[in-house]
Amino acid sequence: MKLSAVFGDRQFYRNLFTVALPIMLQTFFSSTVNMISTVIIGRLGTVEIASVGLGNQIFFLYNLALFGLCSGASIFTAQFWGRKDIGGIRRNLGLSLVLALSGGVFFTAAAGFAPERIMGIYSADTAVIKAGAEYLHILSISFIPYGISMVFMFSLRSVEKVRLPMVASLIALSVNVIFTYCLVFGAGLFPALGIRGAAVAAIISRITEMSILLIVSYSRKYPPAGNFFELLNIGVSYIRKFFHIVFPVLFNEVVWSTGMSMQSVIFARTNTDAIAAFNITGTINQLIWVFILGMGNGVAILIGKKIGEGDDVAARNYARWISTASPVAAIGGAGILLLLSRIIPPLFNVNSNVISHIRLMFIILAAIYPLRSFNMNMIVGVCRAGGDTVFCAVYDVVFMWGLALPLAAAAAYFFHAPVWLLYLFVMSDEIFKLPLGLWRLRSGKWLRNVTGGN
Repeated sequence: MKLSAVFGDRQFYRNLFTVALPIMLQTFFSSTVNMISTVIIGRLGTVEIASVGLGNQIFFLYNLALFGLCSGASIFTAQFWGRKDIGGIRRNLGLSLVLALSGGVFFTAAAGFAPERIMGIYSADTAVIKAGAEYLHILSISFIPYGISMVFMFSLRSVEKVRLPMVASLIALSVNVIFTYCLVFGAGLFPALGIRGAAVAAIISRITEMSILLIVSYSRKYPPAGNFFELLNIGVSYIRKFFHIVFPVLFNEVVWSTGMSMQSVIFARTNTDAIAAFNITGTINQLIWVFILGMGNGVAILIGKKIGEGDDVAARNYARWISTASPVAAIGGAGILLLLSRIIPPLFNVNSNVISHIRLMFIILAAIYPLRSFNMNMIVGVCRAGGDTVFCAVYDVVFMWGLALPLAAAAAYFFHAPVWLLYLFVMSDEIFKLPLGLWRLRSGKWLRNVTGGN
């Protein structure tokens, strides 16, 4: 059998990396900046890094809800793009903006008016609660501009305008690093605000990003950039169709992100060293995971476009090829992870116990990487692009909530298990998801044209 039959031809990878590389670079820039910001904050101490990590959990929930909304909406945008239906792209963007802004108002109010109650969910440490509440109260101002940016980014990617989101993110993230350093420690005329300065820096960078996306999109008249009437020309029938596809994705991401947040609760209530190690491991992991995630997002655009064009054979081939290539790429990523686990943790101002936790976590993470890569690509790159969103929701959350989280919680609260074992349990759902994903891929039932007859 030829390798091209298993992994795909050159044209597929040429098209994939044309779309995926800017997404990969954008997410890599974001993860690098997050790591740098975590290092900067980490120089303040373990309490501060734990406070910011837990304070960001409400933003994490909002971000994942937005991701669910935007990735669900992108199913329509990519298929509309395949059909060259600009009106469909714009009303899809308009409905997404209405929903994103509604969510932004809710999360801003929750984080702005009850930050201490939110922090109390995640930690019993009064120092962590107090510091985290101050950070979260300020950070809440950034939620609405971030939501607008997210909607435009996903829509632009789906019509293959991938460079603008990358450039906007690079500029915004550079602004974030500069202001984080200046406002955390105080530099020149800037006051030393500690972790409050990190929250102010996030606000400045997210407003910068939103402004760039809006100004350039409208000045260059990109497909999503519609006027007020085009954006709100939605109609009841389209809203029904939209929610039929998007609601399972939104439900999926909210339930999944709540589960990820529960992971933080488990580690935070174990001890402060455990949650610090968990946060640092997640930050370093993102430096490599962005490339795997970029492949998934890139192939989703290509698959959605092919479905919109009516070329189901190419769409199925793309799905099969990425499901083989992504786990192979993840093996290399796992090796890099193990190297980074030795180099980066000493940069943080944490004790040797935290460093030991981190290194054991990375061994587990590296071992699970190929399975995790396949599962992620099936969810983000294949099933969602094909409109198979109900299956995605089941596939993604059942084993997390039915197996991984109960095991980890029992091990932590009743048996006081070591931190590495807790981490193994929270990752165990990836093992059980694999057979289900393979079955769905081979069945071909994931492919649906959601824009037909619109």
